[in-house]
Amino acid sequence: MTHLQLLEHLETYLTPERKARFDTVLPNRTKHFTVATEDVYQLHNTSAVIRSCDVFGIQEVHIVEERNSKRIDREIAMGSQKWVDLKRFHTVKDCIKSLKENGYQIVATTPHENDQVLSDFDISKKSCFFFGRETEGLSQDVLENADCYLKIPMVGFTESLNISVSAAIILQDVTNKLRQSNVNWQLTNQEQLEKRFDWISKTLKSYDDIVERFYEKKKT
Repeated sequence: MTHLQLLEHLETYLTPERKARFDTVLPNRTKHFTVATEDVYQLHNTSAVIRSCDVFGIQEVHIVEERNSKRIDREIAMGSQKWVDLKRFHTVKDCIKSLKENGYQIVATTPHENDQVLSDFDISKKSCFFFGRETEGLSQDVLENADCYLKIPMVGFTESLNISVSAAIILQDVTNKLRQSNVNWQLTNQEQLEKRFDWISKTLKSYDDIVERFYEKKKT
């Protein structure tokens, strides 16, 4: 009960516009789908993928930095790194292990002899879409551990897309279908509550002071 009272108190410090935005965005967030980038070299590519995840309601992004470790480009991400949960891994094996333990199938986004086209993808399964390095693509570790292979149909001379463009195309398609389905894809009530606290803490500069004063007042 005190937890909810604290939330109500904190929300009085938000502008009506920001509170309304939280109310609109949270019900559209999902962990049913997630994304992983593997050693992406160009900083703006990872940042752009994070931005796309935020736009299409993907709450978690997994970043594998086995070779390349860089900060997120704030200009490209445009603040989306505040609203999306970033999970970092030093090895792709650790990332895959964590994902599978949490019930995700590994989807390798790469042309493959056993691949399927985007329009045929089964949205009912919890899935992590893996995107690889700009020049080399996905590692053998990902390809060998993948549960399925997914490609975007192309009919031009160019045989590949920038990873951030690929991510945006795939996420727009699968999340649109997901929201029209009967799949239980939304965050749980508890997850939404925790995320609301998290977003408020990233919005209010004096968050810690406000919380401290709230509990001090409760003691009196």
